[in-house]
Order: sequence, then structure tokens, then C-alpha cells
Amino acid sequence: MSKELIENINKELKDKSTQEVVAYFLTKFKNVALSSSLAAEDQVLTDVILKQDKNATIFTLDTGRLHPETYDVMDATNLKYGVKIDVFFPNNEKVQELYQTQGVNGHYESIENRKNCCNIRKIEPLKRALKDVEVWITGLRAAQSVTRVDMPLVEWDENFKVIKVNPLINWQEADVWDYIKTNKVPYNKLHDQGFPSIGCAPCTRAIKDGEDIRAGRWWWENPEHKECGLHKK
Repeated sequence: MSKELIENINKELKDKSTQEVVAYFLTKFKNVALSSSLAAEDQVLTDVILKQDKNATIFTLDTGRLHPETYDVMDATNLKYGVKIDVFFPNNEKVQELYQTQGVNGHYESIENRKNCCNIRKIEPLKRALKDVEVWITGLRAAQSVTRVDMPLVEWDENFKVIKVNPLINWQEADVWDYIKTNKVPYNKLHDQGFPSIGCAPCTRAIKDGEDIRAGRWWWENPEHKECGLHKK
């Protein structure tokens, strides 16, 4: 994929709405997929995408350690839109090895252990999910994290060899919730309990007033380490 092509797409879509950005990729590319964590941003994109294409590909990664509320919103989403979100699981033998080598909660003991857990539960399944995908749509927003402030609307992801599109990159949190309320989009009820960012249950906590919105993810680590590898530069 040429750098020039990505730059040209970014120029063409610079002032387009989220709906127009999504429409561009759904019409010009064959294999387009949204990876959804079932968090608020991904629910917005699910609504935007399925309103344009009922048969669009949306998948999620079931790490085996998700909150019950995350399964609830998956079910509510399937029912509302009449779809079945594709689910990718980690390799069972790798999970068994993980338990043997670092125990059930060894991810708390070191960044290396935590990243090893993320790799088995998230990165490897994501590689399988993106195997035949040309365009990977994500719900990333620049305002979410210090690791995301420089992300463009469209980029080439060298790790997974796909065009990566971030249609909500310039949205603020208020924009997300306005859309959810206006369009009656199902959302994870943990958001109402102080969880702005939701991942695996052992690695996600509610945040306190004034804390950064990613403070509840891997809260025992420094902010610059707070990515699992899905969106590594």
C-alpha cells in the first residue's frame, strides 16, 4: 500500500462526515470490517455502518474474561439490528499454557506478563479476524489517550497489513453520547457506573472524578504503556 494513496484518501475525506467516511470505504472496497469492543464508540459505528449495509462485517474478540455487561450489550445489539456479530476466541491451548506459566492473574506482576496475556487473548485472535480484511474500521478517538493524539483518519497498519480507518478520530466524548441517545443505540451499562473505557474485567476499573478517561485501563502501569498491541505504532 503506497503512502501516497493513503495521503490522497485522507485529503479526499478531510471534511467529510463520519457517515460519508464509512460510505466511502463500504462502496470502494470489498472486505471491510469493524472491530468492536462493544464500547460506546464502537456502538456508534455499528449503528452508522448497519444503517448503510445490513450485511456489513462486524466482529468482536471474546477474550474469555469480559464483563457480564459486555455480553449483555452484544446480545442487545444482535437483537436490535437483526445481526450476529462475529466472535473470535483465543486459542484454547495457548490460554492453558498461559495459566500454567503465569497463573490466572499473572498479568498484574509485570508489563511483560500483561502483554503476553493481551497477545494470546487479543492480538492472535485479531490477526485471524483481519486475515482477509482490506479495511479495518476502529472506534479510536484522539481524545482517548496520549498514545492516540497523532492518529490520522486513515492510515496503513503495518502490523496487520490493512488500511485502518478511524471515523471518530476527531469526536469528543459528548459527541458519542449525543449520538447514542439520539439514535437509541444499545450501550454497555458499565458506562453508567464510571467506566469510560471497558476491556477485560481484571484489567478495567471505574475512574474517579477528574481522572483521565483511560485511567481505568491497566491502572497499575504508566500511561505511555497503556495499549494492548491492537493499535501499536
